[in-house]
Amino acid sequence: MSQFQNKLVAVMNEKMPAGAVMNALAHMCIGFGADIGKEALRLTNYKDADGGNHPNISEIPFIILEANSNKIRGLRQAAIEQGIAFVDFTHTMREGSFEEQLKRSSETHEQDLTYFGIVLFGEWEKVTAMTKKFSLMK
Repeated sequence: MSQFQNKLVAVMNEKMPAGAVMNALAHMCIGFGADIGKEALRLTNYKDADGGNHPNISEIPFIILEANSNKIRGLRQAAIEQGIAFVDFTHTMREGSFEEQLKRSSETHEQDLTYFGIVLFGEWEKVTAMTKKFSLMK
């Protein structure tokens, strides 16, 4: 049993270039962090020996795993079924303006989406059970 009630895990698409998955992870974390909030994410101000501040770093470990798009799709479905909070990022969210991305997303069926990643936040044991088959990102 962890000292933390909740677990924070990202599963990123192992087949995508590093820059693309980093961009997707950044977008997911910005939105998810705003939704979940500072208290639940246990964001803390770390201070260095010179008195410098390093604000809003989570006390909760953030585990980054990897899988292919279809496994991320399955994990997304499991999160929906188990009521685990998540945010995902797909290929339709990458090119062009945000208006073009919204349009492209609305015209693409879920089965045709390529998932760049998903971030999960929820009960430690549930998230662990859902993600234990994935490998740490290399």
